[in-house]
Amino acid sequence: MSRKAGRIYVGVGGWNFAPWRDSFYPAGLQHKRELEYASRKLTSIEINATYYRTQSVARFAKWRDETPENFIFSVKAPRFATMRKTPKEASESIERFLDSGVMELGDKLGPILWQFLPTKKFDVEFFEAFLSLLPKKIGGRALMHAIEARHDSFKTAEFIALARRHGVAIVIAGDSNYPLIADVTAPFVYARIMGTRPDAPHGYDNKALARWAARTRQWAEGNAPEELPSLAQSKAKKSQRDVFLYVISGAKERNPAAAMALIERLSR
Repeated sequence: MSRKAGRIYVGVGGWNFAPWRDSFYPAGLQHKRELEYASRKLTSIEINATYYRTQSVARFAKWRDETPENFIFSVKAPRFATMRKTPKEASESIERFLDSGVMELGDKLGPILWQFLPTKKFDVEFFEAFLSLLPKKIGGRALMHAIEARHDSFKTAEFIALARRHGVAIVIAGDSNYPLIADVTAPFVYARIMGTRPDAPHGYDNKALARWAARTRQWAEGNAPEELPSLAQSKAKKSQRDVFLYVISGAKERNPAAAMALIERLSR
């Protein structure tokens, strides 16, 4: 990657998925070593377990120690925070999550993903309050936050402006039925692409892989892919950005192959 561009991290969601034992992991690999293996084939992984249950300090430290230097995790925040009806209720869940041990990931902690249900509509007062609850730093370490909005009501310049004001990235949901909002609202880009197919050995065909690799490079260089929709142009000065791209859903058994194919293209 050129020095004129940000760092690029590419991976998948989670690492414990039974079909990957037939298509990604070597035969006979112990299940407890799957993270160790995956983290040496990919450059990032989105932790999903944190969405469903509280993890321990020891578990976060274990994940940190099993992965190589320069590997990055993104962490999916608990559903208990994003499903609350009021900001006050959400505040308690956010605080509990951030106190659970996530900071044990240290330098391997990347963005925290706050995913909302497809039924959650945009409410400016709620989201102004919610984003205000997300700390910029903990213990002197800067935090990155990304929000995944899955209802069409979020496709508004007001939401874009709100996210930019708080420096929170809006997840770019590629190749999916969710709203595609490609406005860059933070110093980094968070993309989740969901169009892998079972009939493609690398999940995507060569044309699609080339397209996503090109878009990723553009984001890292501080540009915006012209073919992706923008709701509100930014007046911010162009600057390089780190990019976090995850191959999610779709034909999940193909996702590691797609991620590795993208890493290979981006290394050229």
